[in-house]
Amino acid sequence: MSHPHLDLSAPGPLPAGGLRVIPLGGLGEVGRNMTAFEYDGRLLLVDCGVLFPEDHHPGVDLILPDFEPIRDRLDAVEALVLTHGHEDHIGATPYLLRERGDIPLVGSKLTLALLGSKLREHRLKETAQYEVAEGQTITFGPFVLEFVAVNHSIPDALAVVIRTGAGVVLHTGDFKMDQLPLDGRITDLNEFARLGDEGVDLFLTDSTNAEVPGFTTSERDISPVLDRVFAKSEQRIIVACFASHVHRVQQVLDAAVAHGRKVGYVGRSMVRNMGIAQDLGYLTVPPGVMVEAKELADLPPHKQVLISTGSQGEPLAALSRMSQSNHHFVQLEPGDTVVLASSLIPGNENAVYRVINGLSRLGANVVHKGNSLVHVSGHASAGELLYCYNIVKPRNVLPVHGEVRHMRANADLARATGVENVVLAEDGVVVDLVDGVATVAGKVEVGYVFVDGTTIGDVSETSMKDRRILGEEGFLSVIVVVDSVTGKVVSGPEIHARGFAEDETTFDEIRQPIVDAIHAAVQEGTTDSHQLQQTVRRVVGRWVNRAHRRRPMIIPVVIEA
Repeated sequence: MSHPHLDLSAPGPLPAGGLRVIPLGGLGEVGRNMTAFEYDGRLLLVDCGVLFPEDHHPGVDLILPDFEPIRDRLDAVEALVLTHGHEDHIGATPYLLRERGDIPLVGSKLTLALLGSKLREHRLKETAQYEVAEGQTITFGPFVLEFVAVNHSIPDALAVVIRTGAGVVLHTGDFKMDQLPLDGRITDLNEFARLGDEGVDLFLTDSTNAEVPGFTTSERDISPVLDRVFAKSEQRIIVACFASHVHRVQQVLDAAVAHGRKVGYVGRSMVRNMGIAQDLGYLTVPPGVMVEAKELADLPPHKQVLISTGSQGEPLAALSRMSQSNHHFVQLEPGDTVVLASSLIPGNENAVYRVINGLSRLGANVVHKGNSLVHVSGHASAGELLYCYNIVKPRNVLPVHGEVRHMRANADLARATGVENVVLAEDGVVVDLVDGVATVAGKVEVGYVFVDGTTIGDVSETSMKDRRILGEEGFLSVIVVVDSVTGKVVSGPEIHARGFAEDETTFDEIRQPIVDAIHAAVQEGTTDSHQLQQTVRRVVGRWVNRAHRRRPMIIPVVIEA
């Protein structure tokens, strides 16, 4: 087993006949999934998703995979394969297409439809698109691709088989093995077994639930729970889930019909995605059940159901606004029922509990994964992964899609079934498949690419650290005017603070030490204003740390007069 370290050197040339795997995102986090495959000088990309920011990413809207390792080779990209339509797999595609607009896009009907609306939103011309389905084969340059049906929490998900002269690669995408899926489309284990008999040289497997024992609960098991919630509720019901979770929305629609309620969508992405799913036949909407969300208010509360975005506590999403009583047309009433029918993405826990507390404060009955079976995962648990390893019998395994703990757990499962070569990698760690053996070949630099408003990539890790300091420790500015001839302080120090000490008298005891430090520096021959600013920063920093146990951002300004 390979143990990559951060001090890995850059990879050397790819050996002739070898396949190189370059993870650009998704290995070490749940999100921004993107992997580049290189063979014979050509590249194939699988997925191009976003990661949603956490509390320690102030001001950030989205986080993208790092395209830098392939930026000067985008002309060598044969195609971008999208395994399914979730944001963490397709959301960064518009940003990639801004760099090269004619990359062919490959995906299932629903995946390409969801992506198409996203491209229009970004005002991008639609590039060549290849709609594929399970059982189909398509060739791009040296890559022969086959597609296998897999079950996930969105319809039309696909695993992809990548055939090159280096061998056979099977990438599961996100999957689980629900044996009673709502749409009747199960993960094609027969095809997995056939590929196993043929020989799979490298198996890239979804790690998200590798720590969870047994088998993931069937989606159908939610229906009776929803039915009980609907039967018990005497007022309005609001269900929050992912804007792409077609199966979950279908169950809510069915429950609403059974209990004589009308349904409205809240949230732009929910309205858009469910419209697409309905048009393509993936969502069955019984006649007469849907109304405009604003018109629901005209009905008695026990006839209303809202399906909303915001299940992850996103501050600008509909549910968050409701929890703060500032949604433009939904005002929660005591006795309303709110169902959070989704998982907790790692890192979002605090935001979600903030919303739950806000809803509870307003008198709502909040039903969530912690107190009812209103969500089941879209990812294979340990029992399912073991099953897959036993039928695929891969020569090499590369766990993907998950945090480090998930990928390590997945690696342990693979080894338990007898897989001898399991490679653990993270974003940027390059893996080569040569002569049937996968090994770590080196590391390329990849980082987080932050989208902040309209700017992409201009926010560095350093400025993100500055934002965190501002948010957590506060801000101090010190303005001093110094006589350019004598070096004496003629005005100031004028001290302004935000975020930790608003009382001006707090700084009285440090004013004289600042003056003394500047005087001493000038006496020693320091006349450069930048060096005097550093002197002020040191004096103030030591005092604040000693007196207040804080490390605010300190901005010293020394003006020569």
